[in-house]
Amino acid sequence: MKVKTGLDFLIQDKALQNKFKGNVALLCHNASIDSNFNHAVLKFKEIFGKRFVKIFGPQHGFSTDVQDNMVETNHTIHPYFNIPVYSLYSETRIPTDEMLENIDHFFVDLQDVGCRIYTYIYTLTLLLEKCVGKDIQVVVLDRPNPINGIDIEGNILESEFKSFVGLHPIPVRHGMTIGEVALMHQNLWAKEKINLEIIKMHHWRREMFFEDTKLPWILPSPNLARAESAYTFPATVLFEGTQLSEGRGTSQPLEIVGHPKIKPFSFYETHLSNSIKKSKLEGFVLRPITFLPTFQKHDNTICGGFQIHITNKKIFKPWRVGQFLLRELYHYLGNDFEWKEPPYEYNYTQKPIDIINGTDKLRHWVENNESIDKLDSFEKLDDYKEQLNEVKMY
Repeated sequence: MKVKTGLDFLIQDKALQNKFKGNVALLCHNASIDSNFNHAVLKFKEIFGKRFVKIFGPQHGFSTDVQDNMVETNHTIHPYFNIPVYSLYSETRIPTDEMLENIDHFFVDLQDVGCRIYTYIYTLTLLLEKCVGKDIQVVVLDRPNPINGIDIEGNILESEFKSFVGLHPIPVRHGMTIGEVALMHQNLWAKEKINLEIIKMHHWRREMFFEDTKLPWILPSPNLARAESAYTFPATVLFEGTQLSEGRGTSQPLEIVGHPKIKPFSFYETHLSNSIKKSKLEGFVLRPITFLPTFQKHDNTICGGFQIHITNKKIFKPWRVGQFLLRELYHYLGNDFEWKEPPYEYNYTQKPIDIINGTDKLRHWVENNESIDKLDSFEKLDDYKEQLNEVKMY
C-alpha cells in the first residue's frame, strides 16, 4: 500500500485544514510534493489562499538548484506565486524576527535522508528554538526516512564538534523521520518547548526503504537524484572531508569516490578485494571505475576509483563501508592523500573530516590503520536507542 505523507494527509483532510485559522508559512524545497507530483506550494495556495504569506527554503534553496556547501541563496519574491521566499541558508541559518512576523502557523515539509550529516534537520531544530516565546505553531508534515527507521549506525556526535552538519548527539544513521527529530528536540534538547504539531504519515512502517513506500523520489538536494544515492550517502559523504572526489560533477554523485592517482583495477586485484573479505562487510560490491568530474574536485581530470553497488540493503552498513574505504584509500595514496582544510559548513577552525565524523577519533583510526573491529567501540548506542523509543510515532 502506498504511503501517505503528512502533506498528502493535509491535502485530503478538510477538517484538519480548518484547524489552521491564521496566516501560514511553509519551509519546503524541490522534494516537497504530494504523491501525485504536485508541489506543496501549489496545494497551499489552494488550501489557504491569501493566508499563505511566506515561503522559506533550506540549504540548496527553495528550488534545490544550488550545488555546494557555503554557497548561499538570496531572498526573493517568487515570480509566479508573488510570495516572499526567504532563504535559511543565506546570511542567516536562523529565521529572523522580521521573517517570522505575521505568521501563525509555520509548516515544515522537507525530505530528509536519515543521516546526521545533512542539514535539513538542523534548519528545523533552529526554527523550533527561534519560535520559543512566540505565538507561532510549528507544524511538521512528516515524510519517510528513506534508509529505514530501524537500522542505526555510527558514532554519537561529540559536543565539541558541533556544526551545521551535526548539532545534536545522534548517530550518523539516526533511524528517525523528520517529525521524530522534532519530537526528540523538544524532549531532550530544547530549553523551552513550543507549540508543535506533527502530521503523521499513514501506512509507513519502520522497516521500509524508500522504494517500499511507492512514493515518487524527487531529489532533495542536487546530488541525490535517485534513492540509491541516499543509501550510499552515509558512506560517501565522509569523502567531503578529503580531497578525493565523491562524484560531484558526474552522473553518479555520492555513489562513487576517486582520485587521479588511483589505479582502480590493480589496487582492487592486489589488495582491496582481500581486504573486503577480511573486513566481513557484506551487502555491497566495489566496482573499479574511471570517471571525469566536470566541476568541483579534480574537475576535467580523469579519476580512478570505485562505485558502491548495494546488493543487499538489509545487511549493507554504509557508515562502516565508508570508514573502511577511507582507511584503505588513505594508506594506498600515501602522500597523495589530503584531508580537506577548513572552512566547511561555517566551521573555520576544525578539520572538515572531524566535524563530519563528529569526532577526531575516527580520523586517528584511519591514520593509524586500525582494525575494523575497533569501529565497534565508537558505536555506543544503548542510551540513544532508549531515547529513540520515546519518540517513535510508527
